[in-house]
Amino acid sequence: MSDELLRPTISSAVDPKVQPWRLNSQAYVAFFGGVIAATIIAWLNSGRLGVERGKRLMIVGTGVVGLGAVIALFALLNPDGERTSSLRIVVRVIAVLCILVQMRWQRPMDRAFQLRGTDYHSMWVLGPILVVTCAIAEALLLALVVML
Repeated sequence: MSDELLRPTISSAVDPKVQPWRLNSQAYVAFFGGVIAATIIAWLNSGRLGVERGKRLMIVGTGVVGLGAVIALFALLNPDGERTSSLRIVVRVIAVLCILVQMRWQRPMDRAFQLRGTDYHSMWVLGPILVVTCAIAEALLLALVVML
């Protein structure tokens, strides 16, 4: 029986030259870009960190559940298609809650990355691209839901 304490944290599939993004920076992408942007950035970052496949699938599952919750709330609370500020706040809260759960599955490998003493990669290029494109995609999806 092998002891979990003695098992290596970083698998051999992790490329030490690839720099992940800071976990806290993903929250900004989630807040401004929505659930889709949060899930994409968490998926990409978990790959950079070397998170195991099962946890990466849970990251996607969390995003799917979060997007389903946003769509359901939007359809139930906004049947006439008028955007209210309270509904926008709820959508942002769901996105931030999703990224907090997704960050939890990335955290052990992020700690292992921190122990290597390497710098993080900047999110100033990919972050704004995801925020704009995913916010537009999510808005179009929600508009489609209201039209149906």
